[in-house]
Amino acid sequence: MDPSPLPRRRDFLQTAGMGLMGWPLAQSFFGGTSSLTAQTAGSTAASSALPALNRFPRMMQNWLVDEVRAAEARGNARRDALKTKADAEAYVKSVQERIRECFGPLPEKTPLNAKITKTHERDGYQIENIVFESRPDFMVTGNLYLPFNRKGKVPGVIGVCGHSLNGKAAEAYQSFAQGLARQGQACFIIDPVGQGERFQYLNEKLGSRLGGGTSEHNQMGNHMTLVGEFLGTWFVWDAMRALDYLLTRPEIDPAHLGVTGNSGGGTQTTWLCGMEPRFTMGAPSCFVTTFRRDAENELPQDCEQCPPRVLAHDLDHCDFLAAMAPKPVLIMAQEKDYFDARGSTETYERLKKLYTLLGKPENIQLHIGPDPHGYSQSNREAMYRFFGKATGIPAAAAEPAIIVEKDADLLATPSGQVSELGSRTLMSFTRDKAAELAGQRKSLRGEALKQALRDVLKLPQLPDTPPDYRILRSAGARKYPAKAYCTYGVETEPDMHALVTRLSDEALTSRLPRGLSKAVLYISHRSADAELREEPLVQELIAAHPDAAFFACDVRGIGESQPDTCGVGQFLRPYGSHYFYAAYSQMLDRPLLGQRTFDVLRVLQVLAAAGHTEIHLAGNGWGALPAAFAAVLGNVQQVTLKHALTSFHDIATHDDYQWPYAVMLPQVLARFDLPDCYAELKSRNLLNLEPWSAGDGMK
Repeated sequence: MDPSPLPRRRDFLQTAGMGLMGWPLAQSFFGGTSSLTAQTAGSTAASSALPALNRFPRMMQNWLVDEVRAAEARGNARRDALKTKADAEAYVKSVQERIRECFGPLPEKTPLNAKITKTHERDGYQIENIVFESRPDFMVTGNLYLPFNRKGKVPGVIGVCGHSLNGKAAEAYQSFAQGLARQGQACFIIDPVGQGERFQYLNEKLGSRLGGGTSEHNQMGNHMTLVGEFLGTWFVWDAMRALDYLLTRPEIDPAHLGVTGNSGGGTQTTWLCGMEPRFTMGAPSCFVTTFRRDAENELPQDCEQCPPRVLAHDLDHCDFLAAMAPKPVLIMAQEKDYFDARGSTETYERLKKLYTLLGKPENIQLHIGPDPHGYSQSNREAMYRFFGKATGIPAAAAEPAIIVEKDADLLATPSGQVSELGSRTLMSFTRDKAAELAGQRKSLRGEALKQALRDVLKLPQLPDTPPDYRILRSAGARKYPAKAYCTYGVETEPDMHALVTRLSDEALTSRLPRGLSKAVLYISHRSADAELREEPLVQELIAAHPDAAFFACDVRGIGESQPDTCGVGQFLRPYGSHYFYAAYSQMLDRPLLGQRTFDVLRVLQVLAAAGHTEIHLAGNGWGALPAAFAAVLGNVQQVTLKHALTSFHDIATHDDYQWPYAVMLPQVLARFDLPDCYAELKSRNLLNLEPWSAGDGMK
């Protein structure tokens, strides 16, 4: 176990598990003769009309805000302690090191194999359509806007795009690249993966079958977590290799190298300021705020915008820009943006102190435009002025007239997709990494498996004493398969509750009743309240064990604590609350799956304290994974899983997997996989029913 003290209020979200079929339904874990056969209580479909119970809808959001505020406070304490230039220099080095830890090791540089596929002559500049390989057989498309008739070398800027479907051809992104070239600075703007000419999930018409952009990003990025990869690192690496190409050009002045982009490109610009020391100036637009403002404002973002462990390392947006200090950086925001301009101002103020200690206060600036989200003309002109001052090439008073090119003229590939040139998909790299890890990984059993679980799940030390619990007032008739029930709010961590409903033949209004040594604990898939009425497994477990107490549990963020955040009815949407808390949990270095497993372990402590010494632990769907992990780590006599995930490897190697981000355990496939757990649970009489594959997890 992790010997660190119990953290304050944390969270985790969903998942599921697989298994080894073969335990007969008739086998009772208490050795009796009752059988888990067909549903015995009859159909309860009509009961689904009952409104869902959700008495803790803000629990997850309150937890998140507390955690992110605590991380911000720790970071601010470090920054407030800076008093001298030496302090500031040491801080810059520290953030550089911490950022590298979050983004992981970078790959080896390989030949770019760059090709200019077309050139367009324009008034005062030219556009070159270029393809290069950022990794072997992984192709990147871009447009190099190169000014004419300049004496000597010209500054070079890497342009990175926001979430436009047509990538570099979007009007605003063409505009800043062209505007730079018209004012004497070269700009090499590239398509992000999943956009422009780099769709990864192609249909028969060379379009994206997922819709492109953000839908591709999360699909390809979420399951990379399982093999220890971060999509943001792939974005950063593409841009770093674009800079490598730019520096092969004799026209470029290596003393003046900039990076700029908006929205998702503002994200990439921010990360690149932290990761690429060759840049001499940066100008992120419409991204930089603070993690606290994003969390408090319930603003989910792409997985590449949520670096793993970043909050655990006490880093904030300001620190990625601090990594460049004291080089010139311009923060650009908008008054009407969904990114909070207060956070942009707070970031600027933090950096102003750092730059002042380093003797260059003029090198950090803030521009807040009057417009909605976007790289509008106001922000572009602020960038031209800033880069012009940094390079000694004064910008024009206003942006030169922009001539928007047709998308087709900017294509670097024959028909608009790198797949035509034989480019690999990003998912193929994930599959290869999963296969490599499978070949290296040893099957774990016993204490070795338990330690791997503790490590990967990031489990805190389990307290010696059971948690306290609340007794909730009755919610009225719920049509459960019992005469009465009582729901308990088990405080698994400070201000964090698992909701546990006990069925009974008599009303329960006091503490958990004693007297029965046997108990069944069922971990729900989506809602214990609904599943107590509608799930056949619940009915079968009750019928099989009439002499046992029956409990159904919603772990944090499920059922009774399903968040009502991120908009109305957003829970299962790609950027809904389900995803939101999973992403922030990765940044906090406490995976949601680990937090839910901790909930189950704490509930088991409560049951043991109430005298239940023989426990049958069951889990369904998303609840099967925390049930399986808790069974390996805890004291239970039998385990039943239904709709459990076959393996993490199955998800990592499946392009169209359908499991939520909350099951994605960072680097899990470097340590163990679910079949290890299921094999371990054979000794607990594991019964594994109707396992779900990678394509089943959103049922």
